[in-house]
Amino acid sequence: MSVVRLDRWVGLFAAAVFVLAVAGFGAGLDGYAQARHPVALLGAHGVPHALAFNLLGFVLPGLLAALVAECLRRRLAATAGWAPRVGSQMLLLAGLAFAAMGLLPLDVDDLHGPASQLHASAWMIWVLGFVAGTLLLGIAQLRQAHARAAGALAVACGAVAALAAFALQGVMPAPLAQRLAFACWAAWLALALPLSRPR
Repeated sequence: MSVVRLDRWVGLFAAAVFVLAVAGFGAGLDGYAQARHPVALLGAHGVPHALAFNLLGFVLPGLLAALVAECLRRRLAATAGWAPRVGSQMLLLAGLAFAAMGLLPLDVDDLHGPASQLHASAWMIWVLGFVAGTLLLGIAQLRQAHARAAGALAVACGAVAALAAFALQGVMPAPLAQRLAFACWAAWLALALPLSRPR
């Protein structure tokens, strides 16, 4: 199978690994409830199997997401303007920040301490990079006949992720709002490359 064909499945694999890691490690942690606890708790200091979750739940999907962003950047036409180029770079940054969340785990005994603040900073860089990247790249894709579906997906996922991260935290429990943002990221990740491939 060629590299070009393989790259269609990178994002789907990354999304699947993330979802399965959250579901599997969540089910295996006594007392953990998806509706009440943040995803990052699965990788926090002192939690059983935290290292394995951080590698499978954050680091691997994040690095693969950065690869997806790079594949999208390489698909841009030579005449592409600044918006899609900056958008793809923001998505690359978002992927690296997602991986960094696994390298900078929470400290549940000191949620306001340096370790937890670094994790929160990585999360903020991820969400800002993802929202800005999908909107910039998606709007540009909407103007291309072969990539309109990818553009519509990107704009929708970016807009909903922005709402979940910055507006819905006071309307629904924070862990659910966070999961909605992660779901937007996973949906975009799974479909971005197949939908944007040149015909």
